[in-house]
Amino acid sequence: MKAGQILRGGMVLLLVALVLRPEWFYAVLAPFAPTGGPVIYERASLLSLSLSHLGLVAGASGLATVVAVTLAILVTRPLGAPFRPLSRTITNMGQTFPPVAVLALAVPILGFGAGPTLVALFLYGLLPIFENAMTGLSTLPPATMDAARGIGLNRWQLLLRVELPLALPVILTGIRLSIVIALGTATIGSTVAARTLGEVIIAGLLTNNTAFVIQGGLIVGLFAVIIYDALVRLEAYCARRTGQ
Repeated sequence: MKAGQILRGGMVLLLVALVLRPEWFYAVLAPFAPTGGPVIYERASLLSLSLSHLGLVAGASGLATVVAVTLAILVTRPLGAPFRPLSRTITNMGQTFPPVAVLALAVPILGFGAGPTLVALFLYGLLPIFENAMTGLSTLPPATMDAARGIGLNRWQLLLRVELPLALPVILTGIRLSIVIALGTATIGSTVAARTLGEVIIAGLLTNNTAFVIQGGLIVGLFAVIIYDALVRLEAYCARRTGQ
């Protein structure tokens, strides 16, 4: 346990240092920069890029969660069951279209900037949340459901007090997968002028500056690992609370 806490703390400190004090890593990154070229990315604040990147991921993942969970609730009701195949097809479409293709289609409608990136991340994040929410709501303990009905809970009370709390750990697993996918995918948003950490990576690729690529990639990777770990711990906490 202590080793895990030390590792988590070390990753958080490394991330904070990379974002707020990138100059501390000059000596480490210098061998990867071209001769006479810049070592530390300074065209934009890494903090502002990080906040913008996380904001896009949070916005798209939040919207995807609302839509996917609502859809899962509808198709796990008796009246909505016939629409389950159609719902699966719709959510699968977000995964079959490459994010780059979504960006290309969205730019003529929404223009350059954050809009196309939000659309791409939203569509790409629907499937894991929907599938996990549907699984969680479809595999509830029959004895618990019968007991809840036996004490007189109506359909809304049953959903809010019993079904969603019991399904929450499984739903959170889908949300975790969606967020981690979005963290990496959001980097391509910089190709359509969205402010993300992809700006650092793309600048490195265009100038053959590996130091920039390492900076951007390492920050995105650390965000993904730290958020993934935090959500795993949240899932475990929710599972303990519901006795699973």
